[in-house]
Amino acid sequence: MADLFDSDPQTPRDTAPRPLADRLRPRALTEVIGQEAVLGRDGPLGAMLGARALSSLVLWGPPGVGKTTIARLLAQATDLHFVQISAIFTGVPDLRKVFEAARMRRANGQGTLLFVDEIHRFNKAQQDGFLPYMEDGTILLVGATTENPSFELNAALLSRSQVIVLKRLTLIDLEKLAQRAEKTLNRALPLKGEARESLLEMADGDGRALLNLIEQVMAWSVKEPLDRETLSKRLMRRAAKYDKSGEEHYNLISALHKSVRGSDPDAALYWFARMLEGGEDPRFLARRITRMAVEDIGLADPQAQSQCLEAWQTYERLGSPEGELALAQALVYLALAPKSNAVYVAYKGARALAKKTGSAMPPAHILNAPTQMMKDQGYGAGYAYDHDAEDGFSGQNYFPDGVKRPVLYAPPERGFERELKKRVEYFAKLRGKRQTPS
Repeated sequence: MADLFDSDPQTPRDTAPRPLADRLRPRALTEVIGQEAVLGRDGPLGAMLGARALSSLVLWGPPGVGKTTIARLLAQATDLHFVQISAIFTGVPDLRKVFEAARMRRANGQGTLLFVDEIHRFNKAQQDGFLPYMEDGTILLVGATTENPSFELNAALLSRSQVIVLKRLTLIDLEKLAQRAEKTLNRALPLKGEARESLLEMADGDGRALLNLIEQVMAWSVKEPLDRETLSKRLMRRAAKYDKSGEEHYNLISALHKSVRGSDPDAALYWFARMLEGGEDPRFLARRITRMAVEDIGLADPQAQSQCLEAWQTYERLGSPEGELALAQALVYLALAPKSNAVYVAYKGARALAKKTGSAMPPAHILNAPTQMMKDQGYGAGYAYDHDAEDGFSGQNYFPDGVKRPVLYAPPERGFERELKKRVEYFAKLRGKRQTPS
């Protein structure tokens, strides 16, 4: 009796049901949609193939953009034996078997392209295990990851590989894929124009997700093309790609921060909403919004910080979702506030100067002298009490002796700092008149 998992030699493999995504898998690199920048003649992979000099690679990109397909086709284009493993399901004993088989294959004149899906899930020690086999040519490694390689992969592994960045598919790319699916299925999608556009948007740049959605739509029995509203009732929109602890988290908070800095309240609200939709903790956002107030608005609008703290407190009182509106209000206030990083720059400059002159003593005239010995040493001698001076300003030096007075705080003529700039210049002028050489 044949084993249950043996295929019947009399039954062609193609008669078994196959998902649409598998049926439409490209058979040549020229058929891959959306990655022309890396696969074209002048792209990194195109140039490697043209020179017949393929190196180990790390394919970095979001789900559904063709990482597995590209790896398989690279093996085909270079006459290498293709072996695929997943870091999720592969342990050290499995890797040893893969390396041993590759060594035997190489002894017989056949190279091996080892494709490792989710390579970032291997720990640092496991990643190191690939190095000797890469170096002696036993394998040509092609890793696939959705995470930033610079964060997740060993420096030694990265130094032996070229990182290839794959982009999420655009709506134009997805439309090409939809047309290819319609040609394969020999029928058009039963959707009106706006519904078709909505279907492409639901895929969110993921080609595999689009083909799965198309497969569902094509299975429906409909007499008339469906509109957007009907489609949205029948299909659930994909959850937005967002990892609260991964690179996407940092990408979106960066976009939010830079939108505020760029005085664009609409973009700020959009990225704020994107993060909330992805499940971000509003308290994290409240903290970052407050940081924006002190880093990018500063004293150009002293009320900005108070606005953020009050919004944060309001969120704590109301909770979600009502309290999130207070955070949105603070964001709009920050985006439209005058911008200044003068205090931020001054603070960094002060830290750098303090690090450089960290052992310099304060000038003796501003030191307290609680003992007679300290008075005898000159502590406090010559100190001018500013309240007794003309205009309440003595103009004395408060930097350590031997440290040239720097200009750390340079307020711009924006917002409230326009007034502070006048004050800085006023005191600088008085200091120049009253300060005597020490």
